[in-house]
Amino acid sequence: MNGDIETLEKLSTDYKESMPADLRETKSFGWYLEECYRDPKIARNAHQRVADMFDYYGTTYDETEGVVEYKLASEDPLGDGENTFYGKVIHQSIHEFVNKVKSGARRLGPERRIKLLLGPVGSGKSHFDKQVRKYFEDYTLREEGRMYTFRWTNLCDVVQDQDPADDVVRSPMNQDPLVLLPLEQRQRVIDDLNEGLEAPYTIQNEQALDPESEFYMDKLLAYYEDDLQQVLENHVEVIRLVADENKRQALETFEPKDKKNQDETELTGDVNYSKIAIYGESDPRAFDYSGAFCNANRGVFSGEELLKLQREFLYDFLHATQEQTIKPKSNPRIDIDQVIVGRTNMPEYKDKKGDEKMEAFNDRTKRIDFPYVLSYEDEAQIYEKMLHNADVPDINVEPHTLEMAGLFGVLTRIEEPDTETVDLLSKAKAYNGEIDEGDDIDVKKLREEAEGKAEIGEGMVGVSPRFIGDEIAEAIMDSKHRSRGFLSPLTVFNFFEENLEHHGSIPEDNFETYYRYLETVREEYRERAIEDVRHALAYDIDEIQRQGEKYMDHVMAYIDDDTIEDELTGREQEPDETFLRGVEEKLDIPEDRKESFRQEVSNWVSRRAREGEAFNPQDNERLRRALERKLWEDKKHNINFSALVSANEFDDDERSAWIDALMEQGYSEEGAKEVLEFAGAEVAKAEMED
Repeated sequence: MNGDIETLEKLSTDYKESMPADLRETKSFGWYLEECYRDPKIARNAHQRVADMFDYYGTTYDETEGVVEYKLASEDPLGDGENTFYGKVIHQSIHEFVNKVKSGARRLGPERRIKLLLGPVGSGKSHFDKQVRKYFEDYTLREEGRMYTFRWTNLCDVVQDQDPADDVVRSPMNQDPLVLLPLEQRQRVIDDLNEGLEAPYTIQNEQALDPESEFYMDKLLAYYEDDLQQVLENHVEVIRLVADENKRQALETFEPKDKKNQDETELTGDVNYSKIAIYGESDPRAFDYSGAFCNANRGVFSGEELLKLQREFLYDFLHATQEQTIKPKSNPRIDIDQVIVGRTNMPEYKDKKGDEKMEAFNDRTKRIDFPYVLSYEDEAQIYEKMLHNADVPDINVEPHTLEMAGLFGVLTRIEEPDTETVDLLSKAKAYNGEIDEGDDIDVKKLREEAEGKAEIGEGMVGVSPRFIGDEIAEAIMDSKHRSRGFLSPLTVFNFFEENLEHHGSIPEDNFETYYRYLETVREEYRERAIEDVRHALAYDIDEIQRQGEKYMDHVMAYIDDDTIEDELTGREQEPDETFLRGVEEKLDIPEDRKESFRQEVSNWVSRRAREGEAFNPQDNERLRRALERKLWEDKKHNINFSALVSANEFDDDERSAWIDALMEQGYSEEGAKEVLEFAGAEVAKAEMED
């Protein structure tokens, strides 16, 4: 502790400052009318307010992908990054969702559609939906997101049979106070508001009062002989409306119940039986506005596993979307204003899509695909977030552990490429951005081919992050039980292999293929482990710098068709082709592509020189890797590989230096010993085969 403690006074002050100053205040209708003229945005509809919410928390624009990333998802400012989303495909989906909301804000059509989030289990649909609701709550607490509703007061003074308990009645649909104005007068106000509105949309409000409010309005207008001013001044109070999911206020999450017990009143509301004895069955005051559509008014309706509902039950969404009304039993229709979001998994979508009787419903949905992440480094960040948010034991996650777990997941999700020049692993690396200038890989073409092959879209099938995250968690606890202070890829691989067939969401037909993918990942890790050990055993910054300068001298002489001075004799000689190829072959650059690689490196050096940067081979990933491997080839014959795998030589000075070098790369001491033994055995085996 730093010595500071939270006091009740400080906690109370912080809470009070976080609440709107007018949260508990009541205002007059006249005040609200003037406030609308001062700030027309307080009269926005639900689509407009949600659209502005996304922009409010900040955006960044990815020019390469043409995608806006919204910071409520890419950075999660309210949660200090705890609920950040990773992966280009996810941000593309979020970008598409917001575009549909913004189109709805401009009345281009999507305001009359369900925004249907479609994806496999664990793809982030529910997480994103929850994030939208969380930020909408916060946005309505702020000045920029404020909205208001009203309540009727002193009703017993006029309405003779009014229950004294109902002397003050809040707008049951939390409607905007402007709805209290008759349509003709309201439109004149709205026309004025739009003249002063600075927004890409216009304010529109043609809603009718809800049946109960309309009942009170009729009674009061009759009492005051149609003097609207008297009604609004004597019987209406304007109050701040804040979205609150727990209170089911401007936010509602609707979950399907047992199919046999589904009732449309869960959506539209029902008779309030406690009021029937007071007002009678047909009286609008005896209706309970507790349906999900009623609760969500002015905000967001979230339908969880929406397509699991019975076909007949989904018909209620037709009017809710297209007509923006609901029609409860034994009650007049009710106008609604909300962003309707649905979530569904693949099996339910396929079932409903093939049902001809669902044509009208399907026509009223806007599908937004939420595929799995297809970049394994982005996938690794999901697991990093999981570990960061959890109470993880004191354990070191070794290099490549999360990346290789992510690579396995990605391999199960991407389509096999059609071309013989690109295998599945190369495609996964290309999706991860690992493309060198000389590589003949067209990512855009690979994506287009995959979209043509996939049933719905690439990334919509495969192993979910939940399965991988669960196995990582199991591997961590297993390591702690065995007193291992580190988590390595080898341990995680073992858990994948042991539990793959025990996971209910993985089809049996895929087991053999997934085991093959796991072997591919093991081989990739083998190469990376050897590379790390190679780096630890043979890394020499000064020697790499010298070899790099020598390589560039010979490359420039080759390109300029010039000679170069021999280091020993001082005589002019042709560029050393054997040396050049000795470096380039370490990157598997074939003879027919050597010139393009040399030109690529030459251009890089020239570009840096123009920028005033000195030559440093460490700054060029490909060149550095090639020089390291060349240095390894030169030194490996002097390395005692038996020491790498011998458990009896841990105190050897040379071995200790290797362990220290690996620890500088992020390994724990025990993890460094494991990778030395693993990679050492692999290298020794390769040496014997050679």
